[in-house]
Amino acid sequence: MSNKHTPMTMTQKILAAHAGIEAVEPGEFIEADLDVVLANDITGAPAIKEFERMGKSRVFDRTKIVLVPDHYTPNKDIKAAEQAKTMRIFAKEQGIVHYYEVGRAGIEHALLPEQGLVTAGDAIIGADSHTCTYGALGAFSTGVGSTDMAAGMATGKAWFRVPPAIKFELSGSLGRWVSGKDVILYIIGLIGAGGALYASMEFTGDGVAALSMDDRFTIANMAVEAGAKNGIFPVDDKTLEYIKAHPAKHLQKNPVIYEADPDAEYTETYNIDLSGIRPTVSFPSLPDNTKPVEEAKGIKIDQVVIGSCTNGRSQDMEEAAEILKGRQVADGVRCIIIPATQEVYLECVKKGWAEIFIQAGAVFSTPTCGPCIGGHMGVLAAGERAISTTNRNFVGRMGHTTSEVYLSNPAVAAASATTGAITDPAELNDI
Repeated sequence: MSNKHTPMTMTQKILAAHAGIEAVEPGEFIEADLDVVLANDITGAPAIKEFERMGKSRVFDRTKIVLVPDHYTPNKDIKAAEQAKTMRIFAKEQGIVHYYEVGRAGIEHALLPEQGLVTAGDAIIGADSHTCTYGALGAFSTGVGSTDMAAGMATGKAWFRVPPAIKFELSGSLGRWVSGKDVILYIIGLIGAGGALYASMEFTGDGVAALSMDDRFTIANMAVEAGAKNGIFPVDDKTLEYIKAHPAKHLQKNPVIYEADPDAEYTETYNIDLSGIRPTVSFPSLPDNTKPVEEAKGIKIDQVVIGSCTNGRSQDMEEAAEILKGRQVADGVRCIIIPATQEVYLECVKKGWAEIFIQAGAVFSTPTCGPCIGGHMGVLAAGERAISTTNRNFVGRMGHTTSEVYLSNPAVAAASATTGAITDPAELNDI
């Protein structure tokens, strides 16, 4: 049995609190109360059908269910339209407060923090693997299947096996044209695609303070690409400033700060010097196939995608605009830029970034996940090659099974768009 003297990590403390017990240990099974239950247009429809098959008539709390059509929206075909319609009808029937229709919506994992729907200390499940993004705010968040999503909507609870933890002690600060995307790609390359299997990746150390919130969202977002159950950051002044700037709408929630015990146990500890990380590129066809940008230089590309739940935030758009200003997308290259939310889209317009993108010859799109999953807005043909700021480069991920996807940060992607080949932004003239 657990006891109150059991040393715990951040994740373990959040799970214990939501299970209503004093302490938990790795490997223990618990039932925890949920603060947010999330689904999108792909996963929501089957979850709703399962919910109805369970014989349930009402969700446990209409303010804690979040439904965001973002993957195939604006609807790409009839099937996508039917999936979105299922969500729309369910949201109306159930009185779901946080249903985000096209025009109000955005990519879910950028939208929820922006709208103040998730905060420090929360326990969150989402029927999407990148739900782990919210760990950047000091929350426990993880992806689940549509059946677990249905149970969460019905009961407000979920079963978990308490994960062990791996500590990543960060020091130093990032160099020019290096961002959170490079940090997580470097780490995934270091430990492997299964290096954190069902573990909590806990990021600590003095280097955390040097990371922006957008950097942290990106790092937490891709924890799942190392096989992790979740990724999580400590709550510091930057976290609290972000939470204050993004107050919850329709919810009265205050952040709850959990800190790992000094004697908390970790299966492994990695010391990461941020100042030593270079712009990093993930080669096909796994995110852990990483190399510094120098080893990718000159690889010809057909398409560039800048956006997604990983890199569609303001910092990403600003970096892309800085690179593309006064430059042109190379002949034969399609450059697709997709802000993650309507607010980011509007910021791009107000700050002149949208004009820069369009003048450079890029496509500037309404928020959607489309190209990341090879769904729409940028599907690759046979033999084509893309560099993308998305999170996965599996075989056929963005289109034809013979196409190739290289993952990078927005600066590398934007620089590559101007040359037609993978390029280190530091090597562009006058940059």
